[in-house]
Amino acid sequence: MRRLLAGLFRSLSVTGLALGFAFFAASLTPTLMPRSYIVQGALSGICAAVGYLFGVAIVWLWKYLELPWRKPLLSQRIAVLVCGLIVAVIFLWQAAGWQNSIRELWHMERLESAEPFKLAAIALVVFLVAVLLGRLFRLIVLSTSNRLERFVPRRVSNVIGVAIAVALFWSVVEGVLLRTAMHAMDSSLQRMDALIEDNVPMPSDPAKTGSASSLVAWNGLGRQGRNFIASGPDAAAIGDFWKGEARAPIRVYVGLNNADTIAERAKLALEELKRDGAFERSMLVIIAPTGTGWVDPAAMDPLEYLQRGDVASVALQYSYLTSWLSLLVEPEYGAASAKALFREVYGYWTTLPHDKRPKLYLHGLSLGALNSQISADVFDVIADPFQGALWSGPPFESATWNAVTAGRVPQSPAWLPVFRDSSIIRFTNQENHLNIPDATWGPMRIVYLQYASDAVTFFDARSFYREPAWMQAPRGPDVSPSLRWFPGLTMFQLLFDLMIATSSPMGYGHVYAPEHYIDAWIAVTALQVDPAQADALKRRFADAAAASGDSD
Repeated sequence: MRRLLAGLFRSLSVTGLALGFAFFAASLTPTLMPRSYIVQGALSGICAAVGYLFGVAIVWLWKYLELPWRKPLLSQRIAVLVCGLIVAVIFLWQAAGWQNSIRELWHMERLESAEPFKLAAIALVVFLVAVLLGRLFRLIVLSTSNRLERFVPRRVSNVIGVAIAVALFWSVVEGVLLRTAMHAMDSSLQRMDALIEDNVPMPSDPAKTGSASSLVAWNGLGRQGRNFIASGPDAAAIGDFWKGEARAPIRVYVGLNNADTIAERAKLALEELKRDGAFERSMLVIIAPTGTGWVDPAAMDPLEYLQRGDVASVALQYSYLTSWLSLLVEPEYGAASAKALFREVYGYWTTLPHDKRPKLYLHGLSLGALNSQISADVFDVIADPFQGALWSGPPFESATWNAVTAGRVPQSPAWLPVFRDSSIIRFTNQENHLNIPDATWGPMRIVYLQYASDAVTFFDARSFYREPAWMQAPRGPDVSPSLRWFPGLTMFQLLFDLMIATSSPMGYGHVYAPEHYIDAWIAVTALQVDPAQADALKRRFADAAAASGDSD
């Protein structure tokens, strides 16, 4: 074993080791999300491997250009190792403080230690696995190019060897491992989704979706659909808050198992809306759920309170996979469902008299926000527009959101843009930024609710080679002042932030708090609410969320 480790050490690139240590150290600095030692260890191991790869690439390019080169001496290898370990220890010593720079802003308990030994051990394992995979790649390139040298020039054979190795690795990762994992997940989640939970009984109220009188079968709704229908405030709870009359909100949901095709599910949703009397309410919301089919109660419950129950909502399930996975692998996931549902509901809505139909709004969170944004074509609705939309946590792939953010008023930060005269689109976060002086709302109101610490929104693949605009001063109120951009590294940090974004406490990251929806819904719906009552409603939801967190 000792001889094996010595041989491995001698075979490692000195330049690669130097950059590997540098990337490892820099990966310990904070980005958007606080990380456990397990997540940080995996991230640091990958970043060290990326740094090592850069070092190997630099040496290869140097030799390829036939510049002077001397093989490093053993003393030089030892010097790099010792210096790298010293740097790593210094940065590991500061890791807890960097994580606390985020946790303090988020009112989380401080870390006493970043578990440096466990972190380093995980990082080392991940690094070694990555190096071995890199050597396997090199072996494939060399064996392929050597075979081809008998038929084509050496450099041509090298290019072909690299292309074949890339194609082979890509096919294994994307075509075999990733697709197989996704299909397995989709299959298992579908079976799980079909299970009827004992604690979510079938509604006895014939007006509810999934009841014996409903057009939508209860056992086809899926887990998320059943929870959506069974949850939410009733008329009594809403009336108790307002000390007056209230109605029972209407919620319609159609699961993947309720019909065979997207078109059939969309038509079924429309018929169920008609049966429930949704078009007789003052407001109707078309919801695009997240990848799993989940509808965030933090968004819909406050709206139902604000409207005193006089609101209907409808959602169509399109997947069982989590949003971040769908977003990375297949970002257009759910677009067809969102378009079909909007087309059915909007098409019927436009046939109704203007003075006797509900106001129509769109809503989506995360991947739902992306799909909701593309569900309606502006040229199809311009003659008879819907009233507005509230999109929260819009993913970085959102074309509309990207265009608006890029076209913001130059003085406004990228994490809280001001778009043109603010008559159509406005942005807000934990604080209410929707009351803009000298700005007047137009006939359609669109609000983006987004946190500066949300990696689902602010992940940027181009951060590999340039600093994102949202990192520039002034920073968002929930973003660590210790955050720094590192070329070739920050993108990987943000990628890990993206994968763990929903693990944040409510009100930060990608977990949106109900009290932050209240001002957004008031602005979108042009609702007149006494500020004191709005504050009381915010406290009600904040207290309920805190109590739920304590019980967890």
